[in-house]
Amino acid sequence: MNILELILNAKNGGLARQLGQQFGLDAQQTESALGALLPALAGAVNQNTGQPGGLDSLLEALKAGQHARYLEQPSVLGDPTTVEDGNGILGHLFGSKEVSREVAARASEQTGIGADILKRMLPIVAAMIMGGLAKRAAAGGASVSPQGPGFGAGVQPSSGGGLLDMLTPMLDQNRDGSALDDVLKMAAGFLGRR
Repeated sequence: MNILELILNAKNGGLARQLGQQFGLDAQQTESALGALLPALAGAVNQNTGQPGGLDSLLEALKAGQHARYLEQPSVLGDPTTVEDGNGILGHLFGSKEVSREVAARASEQTGIGADILKRMLPIVAAMIMGGLAKRAAAGGASVSPQGPGFGAGVQPSSGGGLLDMLTPMLDQNRDGSALDDVLKMAAGFLGRR
């Protein structure tokens, strides 16, 4: 299941309904908005985990935060703390508010939804992605063992693969078993419009 499906199916669609209601969007607009915003966020997660210390940072964030609540409790999407947490995630992923604005503007071009709505939605969607990663990590039985610098090198789900093995199904949009082609396509689309 990729990250879009995970979010759309969370709480039998209740999470997506809550998000849509919060921003005055119908179900189709909500799905369209998520479909436009998630690739940039997923690509940024993938890019950050490839940087030195990036995987360790992600693991620490997943371990320290209670991100799964963003998928399990749709009512928290309207809390100011969710937006605050989401803005922190965006700052880590994108590095600047300007990139967030560009992502919202591009998503607006793709969907016809106002860039101002998408810009306000972006931190909540970032929090939802962390919720999806936390939920996937918990379901995969991920644990951190003290190996290598920062202890992040020892992440092992019960299947014996690494954290990226857990993320692949969430990022693998064409379900070919590899997220690399999908992330590259997302990044190319994102960077090609800069």
